[in-house]
Amino acid sequence: MKMYLISDNVDTLTGMRLAGVEGAVVHQREELKEELERACANPEIAIIVLTEKFGREFPELIDSIRLSRSLPLLIEIPDRHGTMRGENFITSYVNEAVGVKL
Repeated sequence: MKMYLISDNVDTLTGMRLAGVEGAVVHQREELKEELERACANPEIAIIVLTEKFGREFPELIDSIRLSRSLPLLIEIPDRHGTMRGENFITSYVNEAVGVKL
């Protein structure tokens, strides 16, 4: 099983290629949709890594894949500019999921 990166900048792709992860750079919604479809159709790809920007700008596209498929797993990572998530993102995520305040 392989990982595949879909990024909005070349720097992230270059860094991931150094780690052996192939990928593509896209900028528009239609490009992202086509690349996601291509990656989802490849049975060797188990994890698709996306930059956070796509999750913010096109949540309906990302969520539709997450809800309709068990594989590949879609993961959002920060790009070279850092994360846009809040300081206590993990804690609030667990609180929401479990319903228990940590």
